[in-house]
Amino acid sequence: MTTAYADAAPARSHRGKLAQLGIDTQYVLLGFPLGLITLIIGLTGFALGLGLAVIWVGLPLMVGTLLFARGMAITERARISPVLGQRVPHPPYRKVHGEGAVRRTLAPLLDAQSWLDLLHATLRFIPNVIGFSFVVVWWSGAIAGLLYPFYDWALPHSPDNYGLHQVLGFQDTASVRIFFNLSIGIFFGGTLYWVVRAVALAEAYFAKGLLNGAHDLRMQVAAAEEARDVAQRQKAAAVSAEAVALRRLERDIHDGPQQRLVRLAMDLGRAEQQFTDDPERARAIVAEALTQTRETLDELRALSRGIAPPILVDRGLQAALTALAGRCTVPVDLDAPPMERLDPAVESTAYFVVAEALTNVAKHSHANEVQVSVQRIATGLIVTVSDDGVGGASLAKGHGLAGLDDRVQAAGGVLAVDSPVDGGTRLTAALPLPL
Repeated sequence: MTTAYADAAPARSHRGKLAQLGIDTQYVLLGFPLGLITLIIGLTGFALGLGLAVIWVGLPLMVGTLLFARGMAITERARISPVLGQRVPHPPYRKVHGEGAVRRTLAPLLDAQSWLDLLHATLRFIPNVIGFSFVVVWWSGAIAGLLYPFYDWALPHSPDNYGLHQVLGFQDTASVRIFFNLSIGIFFGGTLYWVVRAVALAEAYFAKGLLNGAHDLRMQVAAAEEARDVAQRQKAAAVSAEAVALRRLERDIHDGPQQRLVRLAMDLGRAEQQFTDDPERARAIVAEALTQTRETLDELRALSRGIAPPILVDRGLQAALTALAGRCTVPVDLDAPPMERLDPAVESTAYFVVAEALTNVAKHSHANEVQVSVQRIATGLIVTVSDDGVGGASLAKGHGLAGLDDRVQAAGGVLAVDSPVDGGTRLTAALPLPL
């Protein structure tokens, strides 16, 4: 079985090279007459249009020339796609709507891409001639040299006719002639694919640079600006999520451990005063203080789990979600199959999505059951939390999920909430995985 596969790969590669050689050859050979036609029509139309522009006759002629160049450009983009092995898109052309027939007719004169098409129509003949010459010479050398043994007998051989082999000092015998010309054919045949491929790519990239260069540059600039905007939105979302988390942590500490510690200090102060007069009462106060200490430690542990859950760091997302579902006061149906460890930021965000959603379900939804699903796909992680509660949740600012939305955006993801009134709530977070 292994041998069959190993033999099939070179055969497919060989057939692929032959097909590419045919594509490149027809592209270069057909490009020569097309380049000649576009050169003649493009230069003639431009010159006549420019010379007759003073009497307005040249303007329609110039428009016609630009439209012809546009049509040839569309044809050329279709021709270079198989050579480059990729689809070459058509850039947008300027269009004028509702401003009069004359203005619409003359719109190509104000379109920069149309002038680039005309420039390509007039300059393409240069690489066309060079590529055509190389392809014809290499194909002729390969065919003539490799087939020479079959037609040597039909050629006239006389002392007055000097061949290249004689000029180089070889004897004029049939075996020498066949060996010499067959060697030339092997050289041209062995380098035929690479030479034809090189000139075809040179022509194709020359055409692509003129026909799509400006459009590609605009698209790259637009992509860079979009990436910058996304980065700015993620940064703003991260700052907002951090501020919300800090405010929540401050509130939780103030309402919980801080109040218990204040009471603990007061109880210890009273116990200190009563140790002499009422030791039994002092011991009771100390015992109560110890209880307060344990409860304070439990609250601090809960707060630390909210910041960086140890189980998430040590055992991964599945174990952390299992523990989270076990602590929820509403029954949780968890669907989180085992998976390899993910990026820590992705795991942390997924954990907090589920934690915040379950907290909201327990506090506000009056649900009887909640389903949690975590699915790994090719490009990221899909986290879904749905319940059968009262609904009415929203991502709008001022609602409880706004901070969670900021956290998901900071991770480069998207959070969606479907929560009709009396229809339950479905929260879905799509988190991308870093490449």
